[in-house]
Amino acid sequence: MNSTQTGFDVPENIRSLAMVHSRTVLGVNAVPVTVEVHLANGLPSFSTVGMPETAVRESKDRVRGAIINSGFEFPAKRITVNLAPADLPKAGGRFDLPIAIGILVASGQLPGAQLADLEMIGELALNGQLRKVSGVLPTALACGQSLRQLVVPSENELEASLAEQTDSFAGPHLLSVCAHLVGQTIMPRCLPKSSFSDSADTYPDLSDVKGQVQAKRALEIAAAGNHSILFIGPPGTGKSMLATRLPGLLPQLSTAKALEAAAIQSVANGEFDIADWRRRPYRAPHHSASAAALVGGGSNPRPGEISRAHHGILFLDELTEFSRATLEQLREPLETGEINIARAVHSVSYPARFMFVAACNPCRCGYLGDDTDRCQCSASSIEQYRSKLSGPMIDRIDMHLHLKRVDIKTLQGVPSSSNERSATIRQRVSVARAMQQQRQTQLNSQLSSEGIDKYCRLDQACLSFLEVVCEKLHLSARAYHRILKLARTIADMAGEESINQAHLAEAVGYRSLDRR
Repeated sequence: MNSTQTGFDVPENIRSLAMVHSRTVLGVNAVPVTVEVHLANGLPSFSTVGMPETAVRESKDRVRGAIINSGFEFPAKRITVNLAPADLPKAGGRFDLPIAIGILVASGQLPGAQLADLEMIGELALNGQLRKVSGVLPTALACGQSLRQLVVPSENELEASLAEQTDSFAGPHLLSVCAHLVGQTIMPRCLPKSSFSDSADTYPDLSDVKGQVQAKRALEIAAAGNHSILFIGPPGTGKSMLATRLPGLLPQLSTAKALEAAAIQSVANGEFDIADWRRRPYRAPHHSASAAALVGGGSNPRPGEISRAHHGILFLDELTEFSRATLEQLREPLETGEINIARAVHSVSYPARFMFVAACNPCRCGYLGDDTDRCQCSASSIEQYRSKLSGPMIDRIDMHLHLKRVDIKTLQGVPSSSNERSATIRQRVSVARAMQQQRQTQLNSQLSSEGIDKYCRLDQACLSFLEVVCEKLHLSARAYHRILKLARTIADMAGEESINQAHLAEAVGYRSLDRR
C-alpha cells in the first residue's frame, strides 16, 4: 500500500534519510537523543545502532507490525537506525514511535517538515496503538526547556500535563501522530488538571496518639528543622504510629519540589500515581530490603527507596533487623542529600534529600528498660544487638529518643490538651520553616559548617555548657554540629533570635545514645 492509499499527501522529493528528536532518561534527567533513519538499496534488513539495549533492539518487530497494520507500506530496504549520541545507553520501548515515524518519513510516506520542532516518545503495539512509557515527566520538562513540542501516548497525558511550560500532545495510535504531522487532525493538547490531591489532612492525625508527650514534641522539632530521628522502645509504645503521623505535620510541597519528587516516581519502574503527585513521598521498606533496593542500582540504574523519598520521609521500622551493610549505604546520602551510582559504562546521580525516621527495640527481646522487668537478655546479647548500628551511623541521626510504655489509664482516658491535631502543629512547623528560609534560604538540618558559624552563634555561658557536655559524652565534631543545628530549630520554634542554654539542654537531651 502506498502513501496515496493512506490519504496523506507527500511531496515528490522523496528522501531516504530522516531525523526525529526524542529523549532517554539518565538518572532523573532526560537526555536528548536523535533517531536517525536511513534507507538504502540492498537486501532487506533492519539494524539498530547506538548502544541499544534488549527492548530497543526488539523494537524492529513492533515497528514493522505497527506500520503494516496501520495501512502503510514497510519498505523492503536496508534500514539502519542510529540512536545518537552513540556512547549513551538507550533502554525501553520509548523509541518505537520516533523510529516508526522516521521510517515513514524516509520512505516518503509522510512529510518531515515539522520534525525539527517536535520530540516524541511512545511504545507501539503491533496494531499501531501507543502504550504508556515511564519517565514522561522529566522528558516533558526538558523538552519545554528546548522550546520544542512533545508527542506522548494518551495514557501519559496527565503526567505530561504537569509540565505546564511544555506544549505537549497526546495520541492513542500511530495514525493519530501521522494525521497530526500532515495537519489533517491535530491531537489534543495535554492541559493541566486541577483535580490532583494536595491536602495534608488526608494523612493520619497525631491526635490519635495518646500519651508520649515528649515524643510528640520531638516529632514537631524534627518536622520544623527536617531533622532525622530514631525512636527506641519496647513493642507497642507507638513508634510506628508516631512515624506515620509525621507527613501530616509537614507543610505542602512547593510546585518546584513536588515536580522534583514526581520526576523520580516517574522514572522508578513506571510506578507513578498521578493523583498524588503533590503529596510528600512516604517510603517504608521492609527490613529484608537489599542495599540495591534501598539506594538504587541495576545494570540500567533505577532510583531506590531513599531517592523515592526525596522531599519526603524515609521510615525504617525495625532498624536493627536491616543488615549492617545495607544501613551503611545511608551514610553518604544522609550527609550530602544525593546518591551516586557508578557503572562500567556510565554513572548516575539521584537526589535523596529526605527526612530520616527510624524505630527499633532496645534489645533482642524488646523489653530492656520496661517497667515489667521482662527482659532476660544478657549484657553480651544487648551489646551484640546494639552493635548492628555502627557509631558513624548513629552519629548521623540528629535525635535519639527512648519511649516508655503508655499506662492503661492514659489509653482509656479522654483526650487531653496535649493531643493537638496535626493541622495545629503544622501551622507552627510552617512558621518555623519560613523563618529558616528567610534567614538562611535553607532548613537548619542543611546548614554547612559556615552556616553553623554564622547562624548558630553562642554566648560564653552556652559555649562553656556545651564544652562540658562534649567532654563528658565524648561527642564527635559531627554530633557537636548536629546539636547546634537542633538547638537552632528549638530556638526558632520559640521565636528566639539567639540560642540559649535551655535550647542547648533540650537538644542534648535528644542525644540519648551518646550517653549509653
